[in-house]
Amino acid sequence: MVLPSLQPIDKNTIQLGEGYGNFTCGPDNELMPLIDHANVACGFHAGDPLIMHETVRQCKKHNIKIGAHPGLPDIQGFGRREIKMSPEELTAMVRYQVGALKAFLDAEDVPLNHVKPHGVLYGMMYRDREVCRAVYEGVPKGTPVFGLAGTLHEEVAKELALPFVAELYGDVKYSKDGTLVIDRKKKYSPSSH
Repeated sequence: MVLPSLQPIDKNTIQLGEGYGNFTCGPDNELMPLIDHANVACGFHAGDPLIMHETVRQCKKHNIKIGAHPGLPDIQGFGRREIKMSPEELTAMVRYQVGALKAFLDAEDVPLNHVKPHGVLYGMMYRDREVCRAVYEGVPKGTPVFGLAGTLHEEVAKELALPFVAELYGDVKYSKDGTLVIDRKKKYSPSSH
């Protein structure tokens, strides 16, 4: 059996800044010394301007490469409910969220490392070429995108000449066809802990 050529795994990436207002979501500060890359929520599924700013500042302090983590406009559902949007709306939504994070990155003189869509948007993208293309059209040219290998994520990134970084998850379920099972609500699974 010949294995496909794979890049060495040198990334420990986690979602950060997913609180809102006075509410936090996860132990961001405790995890920062342990990670190399962060996907920072951009305000539509979670995060707000103050949280985004503080997350960028803390990532800079820990030399963490920062990516935008745009999601559907669904704060109450944490970006896990599918919303039908036109391609123009999807492109503008991603451009808006990436631009918001980029403003905080620029203020701290930190580059945008990548873009990694959040939640059900990520799943919609590997099932629907038009959705994937519209989302990637909102990504700044030349910016790497993180996605699921062997799916439309990778195909459309190549079509649009966006650098593609394949990722895999140790904390989520996969279906028989190799795609992710994105639960509307995270469920505890003793086998994954």
